[in-house]
Amino acid sequence: MKKNQLTIGKILQYLVLIVGAIVAILPILVVFLGSFKSNTEFLNSGVLELPKSFDLTNYKTAFINGQMLLGFRNTLFIFVVSMVGKLTLGSMFAYVMSRFDFRFKKTILTLFMLAMLIPGITSQVATFQIINSMGLFNTIWSVIILNLGTDVISVYVFLQYLNEIPISLDESAYLDGASYFGIFWRIILPNLKAPIVTMLIISGVGVYNDFYNPFLYMPDRNLKVISTALFAFKGPYGTNWPVILAGVVIVILPILIVFLSLQKYIYNGVAGSVK
Repeated sequence: MKKNQLTIGKILQYLVLIVGAIVAILPILVVFLGSFKSNTEFLNSGVLELPKSFDLTNYKTAFINGQMLLGFRNTLFIFVVSMVGKLTLGSMFAYVMSRFDFRFKKTILTLFMLAMLIPGITSQVATFQIINSMGLFNTIWSVIILNLGTDVISVYVFLQYLNEIPISLDESAYLDGASYFGIFWRIILPNLKAPIVTMLIISGVGVYNDFYNPFLYMPDRNLKVISTALFAFKGPYGTNWPVILAGVVIVILPILIVFLSLQKYIYNGVAGSVK
C-alpha cells in the first residue's frame, strides 16, 4: 500500500512539473512561431500552426525600423553601470551590517526594510522633482541613479553568505596590515561570487525590462532603451503582430542566453542563501 502511495505521489509530482513547463513554454512558443508568419497568415492560422516559411523579414523590419540597435546600446550602458553600482553598494552594506557592531544598527536595518515596503509609485512626484532639480531629466543618468538603490533581497542573500565566511579571515588580514576596504575587496568580495551572479540575474532582469523609468525620465528619441523601442511598434505596427512578435523575440534572446549561461551560479546562490 505504501509503495502504491509513493508511486502515485511521484506521478502527481511529474504531472505538476509537466503542467508548469507547458504553462511557461507555451506563450514563448506562440510568440516564436508567430514571428515568422506574414500578417495575413497570422490572422488566418492557429497560434500553434507552423509558418509556411521561416523567413527573417519580420526580424529585419523589427531590428532596423524599431531602432533596436540604439535600444540595446542604451540598455547595455544602463545595465552595466547600474548593476556594478547596485551590487557594490549592496555587498558593502551587507558587509558593514554583518561584521561591525555599532549604535542603531538594528534600527537602520529595520528602517531600511520598512522603506522597501512603501510602494515606489507613491513617491514618484517627489522623485521626479528631485531628478529634475538635479538636472538629470532627459538624460541616461536619471535612470541609473534610480537603479542604484539596494534592495532587501540582495542584502538578505549577501548577509546569509557573509555569515558562512569565517571572521577569522578578516582578523588575519587585519593583523597583516590590511584596511577594512582591502579586506572587503580582496577577501570578502571574491567569496561572494555565487550571490553576486544570482542577484545579477534577479535584479538585472528588472533593470533590463524596466519600461516605466526610461519612458518617464528619458522621453528623447535618442535615449530609447530596448523596452521603449519595443513600445514604439505600437504606432506604425499596431496591426502587424508578426513584426511586434519578432521584436519581442529579439528582446528575450539576450537575457535568455545570459540566464542559461549562468544558471549553475544562480542555483548555487539561491541554495547557499538558505543554508
